[in-house]
Amino acid sequence: MLLRSQRPKSLPKKARSNSGFSSFSQLAFALTLSELARLADGDIVRGGLDLSLTGVASLDAAGPAEISFLGNEKYRSQLATTQAGAVIAARGETGGPETTALIVVENPSLAFGAIVKHFAAASKEFEPGIHPRAFVDEGAVLDPAQVRVHPGAVVLAGARIGNGTEIGPNAVIGEHVVIGENCRIMANVTLRERCVLGNRVILQPGAVIGSDGYGYEFSNGRHVKIDQVGIVEIGDDVEIGANTTIDRARFGKTQIGEGCKIDNLVQIGHNVVVGKHCLIISQSGIAGSSKLEDYVTAAAQVGIVGHVTVGSKAILTARTGVTADLPGGEMYAGKPAQPMREEMKMQVQLRRLAKLVDRVKALEKAINS
Repeated sequence: MLLRSQRPKSLPKKARSNSGFSSFSQLAFALTLSELARLADGDIVRGGLDLSLTGVASLDAAGPAEISFLGNEKYRSQLATTQAGAVIAARGETGGPETTALIVVENPSLAFGAIVKHFAAASKEFEPGIHPRAFVDEGAVLDPAQVRVHPGAVVLAGARIGNGTEIGPNAVIGEHVVIGENCRIMANVTLRERCVLGNRVILQPGAVIGSDGYGYEFSNGRHVKIDQVGIVEIGDDVEIGANTTIDRARFGKTQIGEGCKIDNLVQIGHNVVVGKHCLIISQSGIAGSSKLEDYVTAAAQVGIVGHVTVGSKAILTARTGVTADLPGGEMYAGKPAQPMREEMKMQVQLRRLAKLVDRVKALEKAINS
């Protein structure tokens, strides 16, 4: 019988864990099983409503005061032996030790992510203020009581920083940059002049936003640099990975739409337009003036040439090479990119090629003899 989770009006204050299994445990807000079920939007199949849990961990490492999840059947064997106090699993699941509480949800990974977010928030408190070893130009616009600037950070003249935003150690915020509210600019980020960030943007360490686009003209035996005078504009709720670079436009804007999640070590060229809620995975490169429409997924090491358009909801599998416009709503693979089914057929034919060559040679030998 399913017990619908209780809905407390508010979450409890910070409590110290005694489990010793994870770093989150020592700083986390303790939650009861019913509160966790509410947070995960799930139902309790097994366990007491007032069971207290203080951290998160994997199935094979979790202790009695921690919660884990089963999101991949590959780890089902760990469910049978886990010592976790509670587990989140898909609806219909009944397995696991009887001593382990069980919450069932529609999407275990997503639900567990919400719980991790709650516990992670307890490990880091926002403390506004400008560190004495930071440099903030007098012409910058920010409220020291609402913004945190770490040591070594530089904020230049004309920059505008929204409330709740944190500027990490040694980050450089250029002239007339605009940063929205509740953003996290981590260590060693460079955000060059006049670029614009929306709200709740996360820039992981080492990201470079607004570097010059790669533009040269060949004249009189030399490569002559073309000035890049545009900007980069990033929408709300975008996350950009460590050491990713996004070039400023030659003129106008390089645009990253709201909700996009860009991995580490990605290169996006000048005047590229990335639509809303796209996923771009590590080591991918997008050349100048190309366009990704909304909800495009580019897997690892995808390469996209300049001046092409990839349609909405297209999926580019790993190492796909895009050399021409691609319609949306299709999965692509190969170099050059083609629909996945066609690429798979071609790969099957290539595997048969050696045998076909041997057959041709045998036929030639038979004819000649």
